Amino acid sequence: MRRRNQYRNYYEDPCLTMHQPWASLLVYGIKRIEGRSWPAPIRGRLWIHAASKVPDVATIKAMENFYREIYALDGVTDLKFPDQYPISRIIGCVEVVGSLRREELACWKAVPEGVRLEGLTDFCWLCEKPQKLLDPLKMRGDQGVYNLERKIAEAAIRGLLPVETPCVIKFPLPNPADHYSLRPGSLPFDKSENKVNGAEKPVSLIAAIDGARAAATQFSRKDNKPPKDTRQDNNMNDRELTNKLKGVFLEENTGKTCADAESNDRTVGKTKLDDVTKQKQRGSSSLRILDQPLAGSSLIFSAAVKGIRPV
Repeated sequence: MRRRNQYRNYYEDPCLTMHQPWASLLVYGIKRIEGRSWPAPIRGRLWIHAASKVPDVATIKAMENFYREIYALDGVTDLKFPDQYPISRIIGCVEVVGSLRREELACWKAVPEGVRLEGLTDFCWLCEKPQKLLDPLKMRGDQGVYNLERKIAEAAIRGLLPVETPCVIKFPLPNPADHYSLRPGSLPFDKSENKVNGAEKPVSLIAAIDGARAAATQFSRKDNKPPKDTRQDNNMNDRELTNKLKGVFLEENTGKTCADAESNDRTVGKTKLDDVTKQKQRGSSSLRILDQPLAGSSLIFSAAVKGIRPV
């Protein structure tokens, strides 16, 4: 039988699966707003699971540039982004303190301007107190908000570490006695004021916002092309980004799993058999392809991800 916790949630250990790089940006405290098409159904701790999709280089560039621009508005210029963007893992948690409509957040003067500009979707989940896992736990995700298995949650809690955020944020509740008082419709907003603020944005900020919007569609585009890099000043080279993604794949091979040893042995055995079968089917042609010279940043990235299969 389900029971409510102290926040009136029907969840014991709620978890949300997110694509990278958004998942790590949230857990590292850089991202404060999680955008969704529905209001947050919970309050309190929300575990963050990184999905199995590998982010492309242009997406990472676009999102890191977006946060550089909006933090600069609040005087923060020394952002430290994650060294790696692991996939198929529980990577940490945040505290969800409320959710608002995009229009409400955009006009909320009680929070920094950079936070207001993070609202790019219909509903904005307000997140505080990020914590990361020292050793991310490998597992499969699910859709929507779902409950973690108890043994996974217990293991994750023991591995949590505090995060030094670039700018500590505290979202004030309209009614401190009501954890659900910060919800859609709880704050007034002036549409005309929002339009004026939008007209005052500098060109570089507008380009960064456009890049972030484009990046968010990478997993839904039919042509599956990476978003266009709109940055005028590219502060991160392709080698640095490739190293970030190499870290993803190293973790994929060496990370801790929550499955038992017997299940792991069966999985490894099946993977090896599949590899042998595929190699026989490809024959020597695959070797000739791998011997071809690579040129350009996209091919450098391709070489980095060669042979990696999502979980």
